[in-house]
Amino acid sequence: MISKAPLISAEELLNLMGDPNLVLIDASFDREKYLSGHLKGALHVDLNQQLSHIREDASAGGRHPLPEPDAFGKTLGALGIGLESHVVVYDDKNGGMSAARFWWMLKALGHDKVQVLDGGKAAAEKAGLPTCHQNESPKPTAPYPAKDWQLPLADMEEVEKATKNNNKMVIDVRETNRYRGISEPIDLVAGHIPGAVNIPFSENLDESGKFLPAEVLKKKYETLLEKSADRTIIHCGSGVTACHTLLALAHAGMEIPKLYVGSWSEWSRNNRPMATEK
Repeated sequence: MISKAPLISAEELLNLMGDPNLVLIDASFDREKYLSGHLKGALHVDLNQQLSHIREDASAGGRHPLPEPDAFGKTLGALGIGLESHVVVYDDKNGGMSAARFWWMLKALGHDKVQVLDGGKAAAEKAGLPTCHQNESPKPTAPYPAKDWQLPLADMEEVEKATKNNNKMVIDVRETNRYRGISEPIDLVAGHIPGAVNIPFSENLDESGKFLPAEVLKKKYETLLEKSADRTIIHCGSGVTACHTLLALAHAGMEIPKLYVGSWSEWSRNNRPMATEK
């Protein structure tokens, strides 16, 4: 199977419409927004219900822990996604945060034909892709074969060890005010993991909300990432926007580093060391 580029333009997607192997996914956070208007044929996936296995206690895995691979495989089968499917995912945010999470999860099962729509729904509408307001019906197939996550992951213990190792790098992709501890709109405590470097995911995008050119991102991250991918851990608030930076790195043609899914939402609830820069 030929691996697809991580991103697809709205114009390229327009040319794909009608392909029997195409499965279009809308990962918008709010289902009401999906029902108020989505790309024709797009099936909705819910971050909380289908892309996460949320527990009562966020100290065990954070706010958006990954589901078990086989559970996600069943979700994919229910959506009609099989080994031959060409999956294109988008959401209603230009940056594609939830879409990036879906992309990472499918890539982590070894599926190569998955792409994120650059610029999201807005870019698609501008390119003339048709929209509708009706709920779409999937064509279910057998559960997607899924045994484990094949992309690298880090847990809380590994992150803590990495913060004490000069040969490791931990990157926090949250907004600077959250990293510095100036504000925290979601989690219980403001601040960051000591030693983590702040590279906000928003810096992956241009003014229109599309990803920067691959060569620009490669130059930026080759300069910023002092360590190789296997010695780098990416995190955010709950393991969602971190995937945005992992997508940006893949777009730049670079190796995908480790993802710390629990992120700040787990770390800050476990009496781990915390830092601020007020």
